[in-house]
Amino acid sequence: MFSELREQDDSRMTIQAAPGAVNGDHEEQRVIRVLLADDHALVREGTRRLLEAESDVEVVAEAASGEEAVEAARRLNPDIAIMDIAMPGMGGIEATRQIKAHCPKTAVLVLSAYDDEQYLIALLEAGAAGFLLKNVHGQELVNAIRAVARGESVLQPSLTEKMMRRLTNRSHPAQRSSDLLSEREFDVLRLAARGLPNKEIARRLGLSIRTVHSHLANIFQKMQVGSRTEAVLQALRQGMISLQDTYDTQ
Repeated sequence: MFSELREQDDSRMTIQAAPGAVNGDHEEQRVIRVLLADDHALVREGTRRLLEAESDVEVVAEAASGEEAVEAARRLNPDIAIMDIAMPGMGGIEATRQIKAHCPKTAVLVLSAYDDEQYLIALLEAGAAGFLLKNVHGQELVNAIRAVARGESVLQPSLTEKMMRRLTNRSHPAQRSSDLLSEREFDVLRLAARGLPNKEIARRLGLSIRTVHSHLANIFQKMQVGSRTEAVLQALRQGMISLQDTYDTQ
Protein backbone atom coordinates (compact mmCIF):
# COMPACT_ATOMS: atom_id res chain seq x y z
CA MET A 1 0.00 0.00 0.00
CA PHE A 2 1.38 3.40 -0.88
CA SER A 3 2.22 5.79 1.93
CA GLU A 4 0.18 8.99 1.85
CA LEU A 5 1.66 12.06 3.53
CA ARG A 6 -0.93 14.48 4.85
CA GLU A 7 -0.80 18.14 3.88
CA GLN A 8 0.20 20.25 6.86
CA ASP A 9 0.79 23.77 5.59
CA ASP A 10 -1.88 25.23 3.31
CA SER A 11 -0.44 28.72 3.82
CA ARG A 12 2.21 27.98 1.21
CA MET A 13 -0.37 27.74 -1.57
CA THR A 14 -0.31 30.54 -4.13
CA ILE A 15 -1.60 30.86 -7.67
CA GLN A 16 0.42 29.39 -10.54
CA ALA A 17 0.23 31.18 -13.85
CA ALA A 18 -0.50 29.04 -16.89
CA PRO A 19 2.54 28.22 -19.07
CA GLY A 20 3.17 30.96 -21.60
CA ALA A 21 0.75 33.33 -19.88
CA VAL A 22 3.28 34.97 -17.59
CA ASN A 23 3.81 38.72 -17.68
CA GLY A 24 7.24 40.00 -16.66
CA ASP A 25 10.06 38.04 -15.14
CA HIS A 26 8.30 36.75 -12.03
CA GLU A 27 6.08 33.67 -11.97
CA GLU A 28 3.72 32.99 -9.12
CA GLN A 29 3.75 29.30 -8.32
CA ARG A 30 1.63 27.10 -6.19
CA VAL A 31 3.28 24.35 -4.21
CA ILE A 32 4.29 21.45 -6.47
CA ARG A 33 2.74 18.24 -5.15
CA VAL A 34 5.07 15.28 -5.68
CA LEU A 35 4.66 11.50 -5.60
CA LEU A 36 7.85 9.47 -5.02
CA ALA A 37 7.96 5.99 -6.61
CA ASP A 38 11.03 3.84 -5.90
CA ASP A 39 11.35 0.36 -4.44
CA HIS A 40 14.29 1.42 -2.24
CA ALA A 41 13.13 3.02 1.00
CA LEU A 42 16.49 4.72 1.48
CA VAL A 43 16.21 6.45 -1.91
CA ARG A 44 12.70 7.62 -1.13
CA GLU A 45 13.74 8.89 2.29
CA GLY A 46 16.73 10.77 0.93
CA THR A 47 14.72 12.32 -1.89
CA ARG A 48 11.91 13.28 0.48
CA ARG A 49 14.32 14.99 2.88
CA LEU A 50 15.88 16.89 -0.01
CA LEU A 51 12.50 18.12 -1.26
CA GLU A 52 11.18 18.95 2.21
CA ALA A 53 13.81 21.69 2.38
CA GLU A 54 12.11 23.48 -0.55
CA SER A 55 9.19 25.77 0.28
CA ASP A 56 7.49 25.25 -3.08
CA VAL A 57 7.66 21.43 -3.18
CA GLU A 58 5.58 19.00 -1.10
CA VAL A 59 5.85 15.19 -1.11
CA VAL A 60 2.27 13.94 -0.79
CA ALA A 61 2.87 10.18 -1.10
CA GLU A 62 5.45 7.44 -1.56
CA ALA A 63 5.17 4.18 -3.51
CA ALA A 64 7.40 1.12 -3.55
CA SER A 65 6.07 -0.40 -6.79
CA GLY A 66 4.48 0.57 -10.07
CA GLU A 67 1.06 -0.61 -8.89
CA GLU A 68 1.29 1.54 -5.78
CA ALA A 69 2.41 4.51 -7.86
CA VAL A 70 -0.59 4.22 -10.18
CA GLU A 71 -2.96 3.83 -7.22
CA ALA A 72 -1.49 6.88 -5.47
CA ALA A 73 -1.59 8.98 -8.63
CA ARG A 74 -5.22 8.11 -9.33
CA ARG A 75 -6.19 8.96 -5.76
CA LEU A 76 -4.16 12.12 -5.23
CA ASN A 77 -3.58 13.58 -8.72
CA PRO A 78 -0.10 14.91 -7.89
CA ASP A 79 1.55 17.49 -10.11
CA ILE A 80 4.63 15.30 -10.60
CA ALA A 81 5.44 11.63 -10.12
CA ILE A 82 9.15 10.92 -9.67
CA MET A 83 9.50 7.42 -11.10
CA ASP A 84 12.12 4.69 -10.92
CA ILE A 85 12.35 2.16 -13.78
CA ALA A 86 13.13 -1.18 -12.12
CA MET A 87 10.55 -1.94 -9.44
CA PRO A 88 8.95 -5.23 -8.38
CA GLY A 89 5.75 -6.09 -10.24
CA MET A 90 4.80 -3.31 -12.59
CA GLY A 91 7.88 -1.42 -13.74
CA GLY A 92 8.32 2.27 -14.32
CA ILE A 93 7.51 2.20 -18.04
CA GLU A 94 4.06 0.64 -17.63
CA ALA A 95 3.38 2.71 -14.51
CA THR A 96 4.18 5.86 -16.48
CA ARG A 97 1.87 4.78 -19.28
CA GLN A 98 -0.99 4.11 -16.87
CA ILE A 99 -0.50 7.29 -14.87
CA LYS A 100 -0.61 9.38 -18.05
CA ALA A 101 -3.72 7.51 -19.18
CA HIS A 102 -5.60 8.03 -15.91
CA CYS A 103 -4.03 11.32 -14.77
CA PRO A 104 -2.95 13.22 -17.90
CA LYS A 105 -2.15 16.37 -15.93
CA THR A 106 0.38 14.52 -13.75
CA ALA A 107 3.87 14.90 -15.20
CA VAL A 108 6.26 11.97 -14.80
CA LEU A 109 9.92 12.66 -14.11
CA VAL A 110 12.07 9.52 -14.27
CA LEU A 111 14.96 9.19 -11.83
CA SER A 112 16.90 6.04 -12.60
CA ALA A 113 20.29 4.34 -12.46
CA TYR A 114 19.81 3.03 -16.01
CA ASP A 115 21.00 5.16 -18.93
CA ASP A 116 20.17 2.72 -21.74
CA GLU A 117 18.59 4.66 -24.59
CA GLN A 118 15.99 1.94 -25.11
CA TYR A 119 14.62 2.59 -21.61
CA LEU A 120 14.84 6.32 -22.22
CA ILE A 121 12.93 6.21 -25.49
CA ALA A 122 10.32 3.78 -24.11
CA LEU A 123 9.66 6.04 -21.12
CA LEU A 124 9.40 9.18 -23.21
CA GLU A 125 7.05 7.40 -25.57
CA ALA A 126 5.00 6.35 -22.54
CA GLY A 127 4.59 10.03 -21.71
CA ALA A 128 7.42 10.91 -19.31
CA ALA A 129 8.31 14.60 -19.27
CA GLY A 130 11.91 14.09 -18.21
CA PHE A 131 14.65 11.61 -17.43
CA LEU A 132 17.51 12.05 -14.95
CA LEU A 133 20.16 9.68 -13.70
CA LYS A 134 20.45 9.08 -9.96
CA ASN A 135 23.93 10.57 -9.90
CA VAL A 136 22.55 14.10 -10.35
CA HIS A 137 23.10 16.66 -7.62
CA GLY A 138 20.16 17.49 -5.39
CA GLN A 139 19.73 20.99 -6.80
CA GLU A 140 19.58 19.57 -10.33
CA LEU A 141 16.65 17.40 -9.29
CA VAL A 142 14.89 20.34 -7.65
CA ASN A 143 15.44 22.48 -10.76
CA ALA A 144 14.11 19.66 -12.95
CA ILE A 145 10.97 19.36 -10.83
CA ARG A 146 10.30 23.06 -11.19
CA ALA A 147 10.96 22.96 -14.94
CA VAL A 148 8.61 20.01 -15.47
CA ALA A 149 5.97 21.76 -13.36
CA ARG A 150 6.23 24.68 -15.82
CA GLY A 151 5.47 22.32 -18.67
CA GLU A 152 9.05 21.93 -19.88
CA SER A 153 10.89 18.72 -20.75
CA VAL A 154 14.08 17.75 -18.94
CA LEU A 155 16.90 15.53 -20.18
CA GLN A 156 20.56 15.47 -19.22
CA PRO A 157 22.77 16.42 -22.20
CA SER A 158 24.52 13.02 -22.26
CA LEU A 159 21.17 11.22 -22.42
CA THR A 160 19.81 13.59 -25.04
CA GLU A 161 22.71 12.92 -27.39
CA LYS A 162 22.42 9.13 -27.00
CA MET A 163 18.69 9.21 -27.67
CA MET A 164 18.89 11.58 -30.62
CA ARG A 165 21.61 9.53 -32.32
CA ARG A 166 19.60 6.34 -31.94
CA LEU A 167 16.45 7.94 -33.32
CA THR A 168 18.33 9.56 -36.19
CA ASN A 169 19.94 6.26 -37.14
CA ARG A 170 16.63 4.44 -37.31
CA SER A 171 14.53 7.21 -38.81
CA HIS A 172 13.83 7.66 -42.50
CA PRO A 173 13.87 11.21 -43.89
CA ALA A 174 10.42 12.29 -44.93
CA GLN A 175 9.21 15.07 -47.16
CA ARG A 176 8.04 17.92 -45.00
CA SER A 177 4.27 18.24 -45.15
CA SER A 178 3.49 21.84 -46.07
CA ASP A 179 0.06 21.64 -44.46
CA LEU A 180 1.37 20.28 -41.13
CA LEU A 181 3.42 23.02 -39.49
CA SER A 182 3.91 26.65 -40.43
CA GLU A 183 7.40 28.12 -40.80
CA ARG A 184 7.12 29.81 -37.41
CA GLU A 185 5.94 26.57 -35.80
CA PHE A 186 8.99 24.84 -37.26
CA ASP A 187 11.17 27.54 -35.75
CA VAL A 188 9.58 26.94 -32.35
CA LEU A 189 9.89 23.16 -32.72
CA ARG A 190 13.61 23.37 -33.58
CA LEU A 191 14.33 25.50 -30.52
CA ALA A 192 12.18 23.25 -28.34
CA ALA A 193 14.27 20.31 -29.61
CA ARG A 194 17.31 22.02 -28.07
CA GLY A 195 15.64 21.92 -24.67
CA LEU A 196 15.15 25.68 -24.45
CA PRO A 197 12.43 26.97 -22.11
CA ASN A 198 9.53 28.98 -23.52
CA LYS A 199 11.00 32.25 -22.26
CA GLU A 200 14.26 31.73 -24.18
CA ILE A 201 12.42 30.60 -27.33
CA ALA A 202 10.36 33.80 -27.12
CA ARG A 203 13.49 35.94 -26.74
CA ARG A 204 15.28 34.38 -29.71
CA LEU A 205 12.28 34.62 -32.02
CA GLY A 206 11.15 38.04 -30.84
CA LEU A 207 7.80 36.72 -29.65
CA SER A 208 5.82 36.92 -26.45
CA ILE A 209 5.81 33.90 -24.16
CA ARG A 210 2.06 33.64 -24.72
CA THR A 211 2.61 33.40 -28.48
CA VAL A 212 5.23 30.67 -28.04
CA HIS A 213 2.80 28.75 -25.85
CA SER A 214 0.14 29.12 -28.56
CA HIS A 215 2.53 27.84 -31.24
CA LEU A 216 3.41 24.81 -29.09
CA ALA A 217 -0.27 24.06 -28.54
CA ASN A 218 -0.82 24.16 -32.32
CA ILE A 219 2.21 21.88 -32.87
CA PHE A 220 0.88 19.35 -30.36
CA GLN A 221 -2.54 19.36 -32.00
CA LYS A 222 -1.24 19.01 -35.55
CA MET A 223 1.24 16.27 -34.62
CA GLN A 224 -1.28 14.60 -32.28
CA VAL A 225 1.11 14.54 -29.33
CA GLY A 226 0.82 15.70 -25.74
CA SER A 227 4.21 17.21 -24.95
CA ARG A 228 7.34 18.85 -26.34
CA THR A 229 9.26 15.61 -25.89
CA GLU A 230 6.77 13.59 -27.92
CA ALA A 231 6.78 16.23 -30.64
CA VAL A 232 10.58 16.16 -30.89
CA LEU A 233 10.66 12.35 -30.92
CA GLN A 234 8.12 12.20 -33.73
CA ALA A 235 9.85 14.95 -35.70
CA LEU A 236 13.16 13.08 -35.50
CA ARG A 237 11.58 9.79 -36.57
CA GLN A 238 9.88 11.39 -39.55
CA GLY A 239 12.95 13.35 -40.58
CA MET A 240 11.23 16.69 -39.98
CA ILE A 241 14.25 17.80 -37.94
CA SER A 242 17.79 16.47 -37.84
CA LEU A 243 20.20 15.65 -35.04
CA GLN A 244 21.95 18.95 -35.77
CA ASP A 245 18.73 20.79 -34.94
CA THR A 246 19.00 19.52 -31.34
CA TYR A 247 22.32 21.28 -30.70
CA ASP A 248 22.22 24.80 -29.34
CA THR A 249 24.93 26.84 -31.06
CA GLN A 250 24.30 30.09 -29.20
